[in-house]
Amino acid sequence: MSGEQLRLVVLEEGQRVLAAQQADAVPVAFTARDCRVAKGLAKTRMYAGVDGVMVPVVTDAEKHKRRQKIVAKRRIAARQGRRHPPLPPRPHGADLPYKEFKTITFYDESNEHHHVLLSRVRRTQVGPLLRREAARLKFHEADERLANVDGASWIPPQLEDAQLQLHGCGLDFYHLAENVHATRRRVFGDDDPAGQTWATTLLHTLKHDGYEAAHEQLLAWLTPLRGRKREAAKHLLGYVVARREMINYPEFLTNGWQIGSGPTEARCKTSTTRLKRSGARWNLRNAESVSALTNLRDSNQWQPYWSTCDTTKT
Repeated sequence: MSGEQLRLVVLEEGQRVLAAQQADAVPVAFTARDCRVAKGLAKTRMYAGVDGVMVPVVTDAEKHKRRQKIVAKRRIAARQGRRHPPLPPRPHGADLPYKEFKTITFYDESNEHHHVLLSRVRRTQVGPLLRREAARLKFHEADERLANVDGASWIPPQLEDAQLQLHGCGLDFYHLAENVHATRRRVFGDDDPAGQTWATTLLHTLKHDGYEAAHEQLLAWLTPLRGRKREAAKHLLGYVVARREMINYPEFLTNGWQIGSGPTEARCKTSTTRLKRSGARWNLRNAESVSALTNLRDSNQWQPYWSTCDTTKT
């Protein structure tokens, strides 16, 4: 089999996997009842995560340039007496060199079980995908249902649209800390010990005392500031206020729930390794085909799929 034929087979099989996923024809590797909080305990707990990751794609301008090169080569061949069949219509490329793929992840407390979905759907279409995969995993049967996500404003509405009936939705503490330290550098500079003390104190308050105490602390700190420092402080305050419902770390810690979205962030990196290989640029449809096969591997569905799929198709 030539390299080109292998490429076509992979892409075609990826489309079959996508169709099988939509038809709920791929057995899942686990369900909520397998997500025990700890060995020997009956309580089950499952987390959901959503994020976006940028994938390099071929733009329409690049496709036009490639077609021009092919046409030029064919003209030279024609002058030499060689003939080729007409070229098929040129497919359209992307408008930008990078497009966002969405990563949907379900996992248990120990991250022993994880279910991953990569998709190029629009942000507003993530909710139905979440709802579909949650139903397949029987997410609603878990005793405790949580979500940890970064601060992107488009994610909470999609979690709500998915109707996951969450017991808690938390803002990833690492992302919150990044915003706090970015403000520290703008207000105090990079190496000012006073800035380090301020950031450490604020993060401790957020983590152990909650939103209200941290909000009061931020307001008191902001009041005497002026100019650019005040603007930086107001930006952080606005970030915190907009995510107040997700800043519930004392409750999460009391219940033994995770306060980070590390498993989802890790999947954004590992599950897109093939797509983001050095020098790679993709047609969106082909990228989604390869992603479908990656989903099987990363969700431990590879063997179940091949043992149940219809191998008589050509």
